[in-house]
Amino acid sequence: MPHFDSAGLRLAYLDEGRGEPILLIHGFASNKHVNWVYPGWVKLLTEAGRRVIAIDNRGHGESDGSHDPEDYGAPTMAEDARRLLDHLGIERTDVMGYSMGARISAFLTLNHPQRVRSAIFGGLGYGMITGVGDPEPIAAGLEAEKLSDVTDRGARAFRAFAEQTNSDRFALAACMRSSRQKIGEDEVSRITQPVLVAVGTKDEIAGSPEKLARLMPRAKVLEIPGRDHMIAVGDKVYKAGVIDFLASLAREGVA
Repeated sequence: MPHFDSAGLRLAYLDEGRGEPILLIHGFASNKHVNWVYPGWVKLLTEAGRRVIAIDNRGHGESDGSHDPEDYGAPTMAEDARRLLDHLGIERTDVMGYSMGARISAFLTLNHPQRVRSAIFGGLGYGMITGVGDPEPIAAGLEAEKLSDVTDRGARAFRAFAEQTNSDRFALAACMRSSRQKIGEDEVSRITQPVLVAVGTKDEIAGSPEKLARLMPRAKVLEIPGRDHMIAVGDKVYKAGVIDFLASLAREGVA
């Protein structure tokens, strides 16, 4: 698996297919394989004629990380994504992030608007503005000696997920405790690129997709029926909606 240097960290990525690029940014405690390869996204998008790039965020997957919260945060990880585009010589791309990856995608879009043609915010609605809860129970659950010691329901889900993905639990805890720079409504309203906000109808974490989409002049909502935060990512409605969204950009001549 190829790697690149991002501010001294060796970060992993995949680069498959040919055509217009799309950058995929996974969610917290996940990685490029769990979020994008195993659910079939890479196959779907490459077969649709796209060049697919997917990053392992710092502290996740096959990428370097640390146990210091100061080394994380969505703006910092957005710069990792920007450095990957630089490394590959990609001037402009579509970007799709899921959950934490959607927040990273938003910072990438805001801080480097010339690099982003369109954005897909999966698994995150108005929670992008308000935040999605107290990080401490999840961080503590990741650091607990064993899963059976974790009593908080949300923390148990992330701890179990981290174990399934063979992740560095202490790096994830540091990521969870990082400075959570808020994105204000006024900032989101500056995102003028086409945006798709895709959230499961049973997602209790994401916040309202409609309320987020209303802030952006070219955003629309994709409801993923009957899916919660953890299982929406591989849903066929989500996939079909993304393919249609990307095809609509081509039809409209969005460059």
